Amino acid sequence: MKFLVLQHINIEHPGIFLKFMKEDNIQIDTVELDENEKIPQLDQYDAMIVMGGPMDTWQEETYPWLKPEKEEIHKFACVQKKPFLGLCLGAQLLSEAVGGKVKKMKTPEIGVLQVSLADNNSLFKGLNKELKVLQWHSYEVHDLPPNTNLLASSPECKVQAFSSDNAFGLQFHVEQTNKTVPQWACVPEYKSALENTLGQNALEKFKKDVEENLNVFNNSAKIIYDNFKKII
Repeated sequence: MKFLVLQHINIEHPGIFLKFMKEDNIQIDTVELDENEKIPQLDQYDAMIVMGGPMDTWQEETYPWLKPEKEEIHKFACVQKKPFLGLCLGAQLLSEAVGGKVKKMKTPEIGVLQVSLADNNSLFKGLNKELKVLQWHSYEVHDLPPNTNLLASSPECKVQAFSSDNAFGLQFHVEQTNKTVPQWACVPEYKSALENTLGQNALEKFKKDVEENLNVFNNSAKIIYDNFKKII
């Protein structure tokens, strides 16, 4: 199998999913969009994974590659209806590709938090209805069209996960490793969101919370990955 991975910042990569893909001898082509790398012809890929990033979907003037990226996501997920997995910003980009919208949240979600699965078949088969995840976002998906399915919610964010045909968008993170939080905390946009939401000394507690739950995240990621592979 051959996967296309779209990244928006080099430290926000597929994390533990990279390990799973390498174990399965999946060929991975990574496009670093923030370095102005171009998206190749889509026909050669069995699946697309789109990662998070510090930019927002509406910032097309600042990040002009967002527009062609959205067009390619639409082509892959909506026209070709191929398996797609979007995480955080990747989920928000998918929502716009399928006809939904993205808006700023009243309260950002940052920390180790729970989401409730509305549907634990398909991508979430084998997971508990209450799922512990990593959150780090200030925008959320809304106004999804009727042909999409809501898969997970939280008190602060109704659309935590959704699907459209073979495409899945997850607002939350399960792909993290023990390096994720220290690396992401170096990104100015992420650092300020963390401190504004949780206080100036929040990073150490956040790192500790993630470390204590890393096995839970990794187990969830493996189940999601295996289910995604079955969809392919």
